[in-house]
Amino acid sequence: MPYHWGRPALGCGKIAVTQMRTFAVVLEPEEEGGFTVRVPSLPEIVTYGRDEKEALAMAEDAIRLVLEDCTARGEPVPAGEPPRIREVTVTLAA
Repeated sequence: MPYHWGRPALGCGKIAVTQMRTFAVVLEPEEEGGFTVRVPSLPEIVTYGRDEKEALAMAEDAIRLVLEDCTARGEPVPAGEPPRIREVTVTLAA
């Protein structure tokens, strides 16, 4: 997990640390247009965007809100582990 060092806050002499985390998101195209977005490591997030750019921006906002809420409640922040995506083939009876 990369850390980026910020400038000291004025008057306190402390250095602020900003954490960056990367989360996998799944964009599901909708029949009427746009994308539903899910975040596998944060199952409470389901959002929507009219196009891919908006869908990703909505996902970023939702992730930030969930992480801030976890931090505020003193809960551990999920790691954002990448999902394992596999294909499964099924045979249907004729």
